[in-house]
Amino acid sequence: MQKFLISLMIIMGASACSPATPPQAIGTLERDRVTFTATANEIIRELPVIEGSLVEAGQVLVQLDTQNQQAILASAKANEAKSIAYLLKLTNGERPEDIAAAQANVAQALAQFVEAQKSFRRQAELVERKLVSQSEMDSALANRDGAQASLNSAQEEFSKLTAGSRVEDIEQAKADLAATRAELALQSQKLNELTIVATRDGILDNLPYNLGERVAINGVVAVMLANRVPYARVYVPEPYRIHFVPGKNVTVHVDGVAKALKGKVRWVSHEASFTPYYALTENERSRLMYLAEVDLEEAAAQYPSGVPSQVDLNSLNTAVAEHE
Repeated sequence: MQKFLISLMIIMGASACSPATPPQAIGTLERDRVTFTATANEIIRELPVIEGSLVEAGQVLVQLDTQNQQAILASAKANEAKSIAYLLKLTNGERPEDIAAAQANVAQALAQFVEAQKSFRRQAELVERKLVSQSEMDSALANRDGAQASLNSAQEEFSKLTAGSRVEDIEQAKADLAATRAELALQSQKLNELTIVATRDGILDNLPYNLGERVAINGVVAVMLANRVPYARVYVPEPYRIHFVPGKNVTVHVDGVAKALKGKVRWVSHEASFTPYYALTENERSRLMYLAEVDLEEAAAQYPSGVPSQVDLNSLNTAVAEHE
């Protein structure tokens, strides 16, 4: 079939260049085809627009089920809240009540140490007088050293509470918060992608799935023709290619429409679409075709895609004759 179409286009191009008929670039009216795919294996819950309807950018075309993704998003929000609370705990410092309790422990340990120190001194004097045994003084010394250790521990705990968190712990908490926020943004994006919206104005051409069907990941769920006004996609014969350039104003005929349309060339391929398998002689080069696209005026918006169209090449006759 493809070979047949290629042969047909070559024959039509060659006939268009013959003296019997006006030279034309032959093709069809086209619109940009935009496809929308599913990012998750979910069920279609809504199809608010019917096929063939005009749609605007941002309009909902297909709604996939969001229940699972909403649960994942809720978990991501909870993790973010947890990370925020932990970072605030580190940066705000300890509660005043905890600091006051630590300060009271220091005072208590200091009082116990002072008492133990006095007791040890009394026992030392009694030992010198040989009124008590050495073991009792050793016990008093141990009690004093224990009280000293308890005092040091209480003071260090108080210093820890008043000094605040370590810089490394705060930086780690900030990194954890950034990670949870990135995950939250990702899950929010995934939730938004379950609502398929039109990215451009155009016509909803096809809805491959029915309401209630489960869509496979990357399955096409909607197809739309993006351009409201079609453009002519034509094949330009080789003798006219050098003068058929972007920005050139041309006349376009559409099958079934009596009035000619105004058009402007927007793009021309740099490579030939059809190349004969034999050597390209001077005569055979005229059979080459170059694909081109021509923007049409507003009046063409009512015409459907796929309708045959022709671009007049009469205005290029003089240039082609001089070239030949």
